[in-house]
Amino acid sequence: MRATVRQAARATVQLVVSAAMTFGSYIFVTVLLVTAIATAAVVGAFMLPETVLLIRRIAGAKRQQAGAWTGRKIPEAYQPLTGTVRERVRTAVRDPGTLTDFRWMVAYYAYGTLPVLMLPLWPLGLVVDGVWCGLLRRRAVVLPLISRLADLDAHWSTVLLKPSPKAQLTVRVEELVQTRAGAIAAHGAELRRIERDLHDGTQARLVSLSMRIGLAKRAYDQDPAAARRMLDDAQTLAEEALTDLRHVVRAIHPPILTDRGLVGAVRALAAGSALGVTVTVDGLTDGHDGPRAPAAVEAAAYFVIAESLTNAAKYSGADRADVHLARARTGLRVRVRDEGRGGADEAGGSGLLGMRRRVAALDGSVTVTSPVGGPTVIEVELPCVW
Repeated sequence: MRATVRQAARATVQLVVSAAMTFGSYIFVTVLLVTAIATAAVVGAFMLPETVLLIRRIAGAKRQQAGAWTGRKIPEAYQPLTGTVRERVRTAVRDPGTLTDFRWMVAYYAYGTLPVLMLPLWPLGLVVDGVWCGLLRRRAVVLPLISRLADLDAHWSTVLLKPSPKAQLTVRVEELVQTRAGAIAAHGAELRRIERDLHDGTQARLVSLSMRIGLAKRAYDQDPAAARRMLDDAQTLAEEALTDLRHVVRAIHPPILTDRGLVGAVRALAAGSALGVTVTVDGLTDGHDGPRAPAAVEAAAYFVIAESLTNAAKYSGADRADVHLARARTGLRVRVRDEGRGGADEAGGSGLLGMRRRVAALDGSVTVTSPVGGPTVIEVELPCVW
């Protein structure tokens, strides 16, 4: 009986909040009427986008409430209302999410009265279920109906507020446009970096190498010893140029990923870090044993870990960091944690923006948690098929 009463009390809170939202939606009818009249008169068309934004907030609150009750998040799919007044009005009218919210609000005026049915159930339930459960030791029959009302309210809200396939497709296309732009920007920045490294490093050494060989050829007949020294210098320059080229190639796709796999590459990266790095692995193996993620996914994960450890060594003030690699059913998960001072800022040039762009290009997600005082935790999920 106690468990039944607690569940009914929880459902009552849910229904009371729903009743308050219903009351607010009834008051909102005045705003809808004013907006409709003003829009019809053209002169007040600027009110339409603002009204649509208010409806979005109300619908969003109902999504959160229903999702908290059912444990399943209800997604949103809206087009941003930006630009001139005319553009905002056009977007508000054509957005499929506007029709979804309006349809829900109209229906909510009807089923939003469900909390009223709860009022007689409490006194009846306490009497009937008190006797039925307390004396006869049977299951409650009245008080569980309050939970059924809350379930019904959440179910109808979920069905009505769920975005249409067209709205979800529109949002998905917008996301792909943004990630494509980010991928192009990241690709351009990478090309400029490679060009700068080749120009400032390798090219300069090769030019110097060519000059040393030319001078050695001229001095060979007259001063063989000087020519030999110049050739020794040329050999040193050639080795340095090869080292620069290896660094450039390693930045594009580290050869160690091909040779040792992601786990081996990350362990080598941790061994060479200025921090004390602990690497834990879940579901992955070293080298070529077992399934591996696609090369692009491994390269992105390696870049994220390398960038995170570099940032931690430079800015966090920590002396240790933890790296966790996990194979998930839907992809690869990476988590890097340090106990530094925290306060990581994407606008501060810490490389987080480039990290997000690289991950977004693979349709992945990045979550950065870095409160002032630490710790800093970077979690990345890269979708792939194993």
